[in-house]
Parts: sequence; structure tokens; C-alpha cells
Amino acid sequence: MRKGKCGVLTVALPKGRVLEELMPLFAKAGYPFSHDLFTSSRKLVFTLPEQGFTFFLAKPMDVPTYVEYGVADVGIVGKDVLLEAGREVYELLDLKISPCRLSVAGKPGVEPALYPRVATKYPRIAERYFKERGQQVEVIFLNGSVELAPLTGLAERIVDIVSTGRTLAENGLVELEQITTVTARLIANQVSYRLKRNSIQSLTEQLRQAVERGVSV
Repeated sequence: MRKGKCGVLTVALPKGRVLEELMPLFAKAGYPFSHDLFTSSRKLVFTLPEQGFTFFLAKPMDVPTYVEYGVADVGIVGKDVLLEAGREVYELLDLKISPCRLSVAGKPGVEPALYPRVATKYPRIAERYFKERGQQVEVIFLNGSVELAPLTGLAERIVDIVSTGRTLAENGLVELEQITTVTARLIANQVSYRLKRNSIQSLTEQLRQAVERGVSV
């Protein structure tokens, strides 16, 4: 990437599985960053001026906040986090990595109560989903393993990310309704997009071409 007049792009990257899948995509886009660069130490900020980037690692749920407030010019975040956070950012590109789905799940064959409780890490999404369907529910926010809620009687339903469905099956739960599909997205700060338009558009286009060519992750 050639640095534009506005200098280095600051990029917020999510810790975890998305980061692992992102590195091959960056490499195919012409940015050969090693995954070891971000995992070989406890560092959180990585400055690569020759390549035109400063990266920092954040919890996935925090990435849209860093981007909205302009601490990062751009960021990588799952669509689930983007919907839940509700931050004022530009969504530039579907990177088509880390595919999964956000779904309603519960015990099979159990009819929900008239006013069921729903446990989730995504209260905004859950409330909006059930409200749009005219269903009254009590949404309970949990940080940990939401699969525990139906097993202990805390809630009759959960809203959570589903990839293979194995975790649900191992806990006697089934997927009941799919809310939306989820993949990683490239997002941008609204002011940065105006001030660093050339650099951000160049990054977006390089990644777009890599996505279109496909990449093994």
C-alpha cells in the first residue's frame, strides 16, 4: 500500500478466530502480514510505517467503538457485532470470512410461554427481532455461555451465534429460527473516509479483489 498525503491508516483488528482467517485474505490482497506478528507477543499496537499501517488489537465488540470515535480509521468486525453495537460507521465491504449465523435456539418440542425469557449476548438484536414479529419477550443479557440458560431454567430461548451447531447439540438444544447470516466486514470512520478517501478506497478495492478471487483460510 502506498501512503497517501494523509499518512498511515490505523486499523482496528479483532482478537480471535477472525484475525486468523483475515491474514490469508490480506496476503492475497498484497499485504503479506504474518499472523505471528500479532500473536508472538503481548503487544496490542503494531506500527508498520513502510507498509502504511498502524494496527491494534481489540475485543471484537469494541472495534466499532474505536472506529466511530476515530481512534481507528478502519476496522474489521463481524456483522453480528456491527448490528449489536449500532455505531455510526460506514460499512464498506463484506469480506466473506468467518461465516456463521445468528439464530434463536432452545430445547426441542418445548412450547414457549406467553411471555418467554430469551438469554443472549445480543440484547439489541434480540429485542428488535422479536418486536418486529410482534412477540413479547423478556430479554436477559448474559456474557458467558448462553446455552446454560435453558438448561437451568433461566430462559426458554437463546439468541446466539451458530457455526456448526455442535455446541447446541451437545447441550440438548436445537436451532429454531435463523435471524441473519454473519460474516466479517470492513468498516470505516466517517471523517476518516473523507480525509483519507484515497487510502481507504485503495485498501477496500484490494480486499474486494482478493474476496472475488477467493482465498483458502
